[in-house]
Amino acid sequence: MLKGIPKILSPELLKVLAEMGHSDRLVISDGNFPAESMGKDCIVIRADGHGVPELLDAILTVFPLDTYVEKPVNLMEVMKGDNVETPIWNEYEKIVAKHDERGKNAIGQIERFKFYDEAKKVYAIIATGESALYANIMLQKGVVVD
Repeated sequence: MLKGIPKILSPELLKVLAEMGHSDRLVISDGNFPAESMGKDCIVIRADGHGVPELLDAILTVFPLDTYVEKPVNLMEVMKGDNVETPIWNEYEKIVAKHDERGKNAIGQIERFKFYDEAKKVYAIIATGESALYANIMLQKGVVVD
């Protein structure tokens, strides 16, 4: 165990986060996301017993968001015709604001199938047991500044 590291961050996940470089991306996926098929060319970490919000909060304690792009955080846009509420997005806004001064302005949306295309190019996918719909979130890593 380590001091100051959220316990939800497993050794495997910490290693992956540390290996990632500037502008590398990761997806924290909900339980419906096809993590294994999307992640054929990346690292897939299972976190089935956890939800996205608690992992997002823990990751952002050690993971700087990219300051060279306007939207280093992206959500999967709700499909036209889907009558789905996304209250989890409000949680994401609060968590991002806690860790990045841009707050909700750092968060964008990507159309569902474009999100899938982008997910195939990420460094890692963290597959959670999150049951909320449209709870997938993509983060782009920034630079660690001392």
